[in-house]
Amino acid sequence: MNDLIRMPVDGREAEPEESRTQTFTPSDEAVGERLDRYLTTVCDLTRAAAVRLIESGAVVLMSGEGKGRRSVKVDKNTKLKWGDEVIVTFPEAEEYDVIPEDIPLDVVYEDADIIVVNKPTGMVVHPAPGNYTGTLVNALLYHCGDSLSGVGGVKRPGIVHRIDKDTSGLLVVAKNDEAHVALSAQLKTHTVSRVYHAVCVGNVKEDEGTLTYPIGRNPADRKKMAAFPVGTPTGDSGGAIRSAVTHYTVMERFPTGCRWGQPFTYVTCELETGRTHQIRVHMAATGHPLLGDPLYGGEGTRFGKAVGALLHGQMLHAKELKLIHPRTGKEMHFECPLPEDFEKVLERLRRES
Repeated sequence: MNDLIRMPVDGREAEPEESRTQTFTPSDEAVGERLDRYLTTVCDLTRAAAVRLIESGAVVLMSGEGKGRRSVKVDKNTKLKWGDEVIVTFPEAEEYDVIPEDIPLDVVYEDADIIVVNKPTGMVVHPAPGNYTGTLVNALLYHCGDSLSGVGGVKRPGIVHRIDKDTSGLLVVAKNDEAHVALSAQLKTHTVSRVYHAVCVGNVKEDEGTLTYPIGRNPADRKKMAAFPVGTPTGDSGGAIRSAVTHYTVMERFPTGCRWGQPFTYVTCELETGRTHQIRVHMAATGHPLLGDPLYGGEGTRFGKAVGALLHGQMLHAKELKLIHPRTGKEMHFECPLPEDFEKVLERLRRES
């Protein structure tokens, strides 16, 4: 047994590191929630993976009080009750069939539990159809060897959160299962702070604001996400439409110039939630898509065409990351510089607006 400090996660009593069994005690907010949806949040699993665990018998639910406490038969629709305990036995991680690749990594920080990297623009985080090599996971498998969490499954070893292919910046990766579960819980409770820098098309009039449009799949194009009206019913534990909160602050405005015909705005965006394409969708919903964004209306500007060699998709960079270290409980703050091409775009806007 090692001397790992056990951090309570959502009422969980952590198991020894060598065990792949985890016990979770649902919070008051989770009472009444479906079992499969609960597992997607506390274990950072896809819905399909949670259902597979349940159907394989790997999930035990202890319910009742005193002498009447017992394990009950469960399925994906089982509703959680106050006082329940959910015991999950994770299968051994399957051998990953993607070859580790000696791809240089910009490592900002690393220890036995986590690794923080500055992902470059153009790198996919984990393998998917069309991108089976050259991903961050390929690079991590080479760099870290066997020391990556298996909680995310063979497709996403160690991956706690993601950023888009053409978004650059900071990403934290878990090097063991307990770190993975603890960081996932922090993301769920918004104790992880992620600050992005972005350039938007148009003049964002308010100096700061909070965007709360729920986000879900675009019904007309499944490759895109869409913002829905505030008040749209959401299912935060896996529903088709999920709540989303982005706080933005204007850092700099580039007024309309005779040459480019439209203004641009340099903003920071802090995520309270982490939905797919959240900043891109939220800013586009306000009429200010990110410069260069091919999905949400940021392409085709005169300025964008003029600096085309400097644009590699949307102008978005994950610049700051704050988290609680899963072993020590210490708050950690990481920053990384803007990419060189991002800086050059800003310089040109300052010079020519």
